[in-house]
Amino acid sequence: MSKAFIDEAGLIERLRLVEALHAGAATEGERMAAEAARQRILDRLRLREAEDPPVEYRFSMGDMWSRKVFVTLLRRYGIKPYRYSGQRYTTVMARLSKKFVNETLWPEFQEISEVLRAYLSEVTDRVVSQVIHQDSSEAEVIKSAPRLPPHVEEGDVAATTSSAPPDGSDQEKTGGGKR
Repeated sequence: MSKAFIDEAGLIERLRLVEALHAGAATEGERMAAEAARQRILDRLRLREAEDPPVEYRFSMGDMWSRKVFVTLLRRYGIKPYRYSGQRYTTVMARLSKKFVNETLWPEFQEISEVLRAYLSEVTDRVVSQVIHQDSSEAEVIKSAPRLPPHVEEGDVAATTSSAPPDGSDQEKTGGGKR
């Protein structure tokens, strides 16, 4: 059995424990019963909706991995994720009770995300050091950036990512120069 497979099995078990914790599991046996934990959360969601009616929430995810985890978690609890036309792909809309979001969904999502982020970081570090280069440390921090020439505006990405022609014209910025 490969190390990656063992790590993945450990990851899956850890994620099941996270869910059991958020479902209020009291014993070790309950923690192992992921389906029972999910059912407790669903029951709690139904109870909270009666006392705390659902409202529309907008969640903005920082990356596609977080979005995928969050959308899947919503669906697991029978909540329909959606977004409006024109919204970013990383935006997730859902109708939920405030109490469920604050006490169950968001804390569980954050914990699952942290477990997955740590796992993916470890795997990435291991693969990068084996395949690309052993030194995958952060880039050096230099005290100050070089000053831009006076004719270049700070927000001008095209001008800051390419060198200006020797004659000082703006051909590069307007697309007329060579690449």
